[in-house]
Amino acid sequence: MRAADGTTLTHKCEAYANELYGALRNGRTVSPLMERDPTLTIDDAYAISLATLARRQADGERVVGKKIGVTSKAVQDMLGVHQPDFGFLTDRMWVTGDIDVAAHGLIQPRAEAEIAFILKGDLIGPGITAEDVLAATDSIAPCFEIVDSRIDDWKIGIVDTVADNASCGVFVLGEARVDPRGLDLPALHVTVTKNGEPLSEGYGSAVQGSPLQAVAWLANTLGAHGVTLDAGDVILSGSLVPLAPAKAGDLFEMELHGIGRCAARFV
Repeated sequence: MRAADGTTLTHKCEAYANELYGALRNGRTVSPLMERDPTLTIDDAYAISLATLARRQADGERVVGKKIGVTSKAVQDMLGVHQPDFGFLTDRMWVTGDIDVAAHGLIQPRAEAEIAFILKGDLIGPGITAEDVLAATDSIAPCFEIVDSRIDDWKIGIVDTVADNASCGVFVLGEARVDPRGLDLPALHVTVTKNGEPLSEGYGSAVQGSPLQAVAWLANTLGAHGVTLDAGDVILSGSLVPLAPAKAGDLFEMELHGIGRCAARFV
């Protein structure tokens, strides 16, 4: 069996892909991969992620974008993962109303406020710059990504989270669509409330100094594996704030000041 980048998957990676796919579909967790096999590499993790994605696509899911995660120091310190990760967004992960925890198979969700990029042009790494990202962007939008781990108790290392599609669950976009040209993206300010109470705040600079740099990193990292960022893709550029646990009954609201608002209601 071959991954999308042409590499041959080992039987071990195929077995882990089957396990994570089953965990996703059955709403359960598995023990950390690195605890069981410390020899696993980032390349192995990427092969597992692609193989799991192929199983989802065989079920009819369609890729609508990509995501970068663990970009801010606050999130890195919280999870103990000290480099960014990456994953894929599918149409079934894009929520347009309330988030039904059971229906979406969420296990241990956490909410994080982000800036989403909607692309109008392709970004094919390596060699992509922040200026290239800006030129390829149609608009930005306020966004909640609901991260969720299929690894027991969020006991993740970088290999575990990459293999598990960057611990992505679902995502919600606010209605605003704003042209980013002329904006100071590192200075964009987000404030977040949970159930009407102030929760956190952050700035665009939290993600690698600028969301543009974060998306460029994603394009270059995925490009090394033969994966591109494509016109029409939604790109999640990383959390601006610490991620917060969520459960049925919770309401998270964010304001990306000067851009717009987004809400994530859990039922």
